[in-house]
Amino acid sequence: QVIDATSLGWGTRVKGFIACFAIGCLFSLLGSCLLWVPKKGLMLFAAFYTLGNIASIGSTLFLMGPMKQLKRMFEPTRLIATIVMLLCLILTLCSAFWWHKQGLALLFCILQFFALAWYSISFIPFAR
Repeated sequence: QVIDATSLGWGTRVKGFIACFAIGCLFSLLGSCLLWVPKKGLMLFAAFYTLGNIASIGSTLFLMGPMKQLKRMFEPTRLIATIVMLLCLILTLCSAFWWHKQGLALLFCILQFFALAWYSISFIPFAR
């Protein structure tokens, strides 16, 4: 009964995926626009760009479900890609807010882009 009460229908899952992915793209685009704000621009960029990537990754939770997503993220074939991606997300925020190193935050944003691309490609069969 609990499983039936908490599962979403396919239409709802697709709508959740689209909404979450659109929010992720919007946050990433907003972060890119905020990069040019004087003084705090890089911090805003790092925050919104990272939140956008997290929302985009979170959008797949609607399609697969949280537990299946976590299991697939940490499979041996994509474990390194997952760790690098999560590490880049964390280091971007740390360098922008905790360490206050703007150049390092920008470097980690660039690495975050490539790490997310590597992580996404790891889900395509034979693309690794």
